Amino acid sequence: MTSHEQTVAQQFDPQSQRYLTSAVHASGPDLIWIDNWLKTYEGPASSALDVGSGPGHLSFRLAQRFEHVAAADPSASMLRTLSEAAAQRGMPQIATQIARAEALPFAAASFDLVATRYSAHHWLDVPRALQEIRRVLRPGGRLLILDLLGEDSPLVDTHFQALELIRDPSHVRDYTTAEWQAQLRAAGFRVQQFQSWPVRLEFQPWVERMAVPAELVALLRTLMARAPQEVQAQLKFEVDGAFTPRSGLFLASAP
Repeated sequence: MTSHEQTVAQQFDPQSQRYLTSAVHASGPDLIWIDNWLKTYEGPASSALDVGSGPGHLSFRLAQRFEHVAAADPSASMLRTLSEAAAQRGMPQIATQIARAEALPFAAASFDLVATRYSAHHWLDVPRALQEIRRVLRPGGRLLILDLLGEDSPLVDTHFQALELIRDPSHVRDYTTAEWQAQLRAAGFRVQQFQSWPVRLEFQPWVERMAVPAELVALLRTLMARAPQEVQAQLKFEVDGAFTPRSGLFLASAP
């Protein structure tokens, strides 16, 4: 029997280069927003932590503003890809660390900013992860979370989560805006800003990034074709299989 941690490693270790070059992950309106926010950021800029860093798209942004950036991810291959890309970009201030969000190997009050992008839907225990993030943040520190959002409609959400899980067995859950706000409040964070954007996912690159087996690709197409009209309309299913969920960005502060 395979644990969730092993499943995450099995899914992402072989795919690190694909995620480095993925257009969805390397660009987007959220990264433009983050770039602009970092330009106006006036808080302490000694150290930042990127949780679930993947190949480093967010870490590279943070390194332009913070003196030290820790990139934490459970996938050793992702971190090797990140280190190689950071060296090519001349960013020695980025250090990598194998770690899960629920068990961060850093001292309390170590970071001015903790950020995570397209990682939280893999976390096994979000409340525990938020407690860990709160622990390693300095008083008054900031938390930046970006992830795909679950759907408020139970009908649409069931189909969306099913698509995610069939494609990626390490998927846990895309949380709704309300769920994120409740979990952040429970962890002691105060949400200061919220932004949301549509994320159009082209079908073929979406399945290729995860090396989805042919029989599961067929199952995904079947599920999409048989989805009720309400689901197809909300997720904007297209003839070629592309669809458009939404991402959400939460900027929060710790007391």
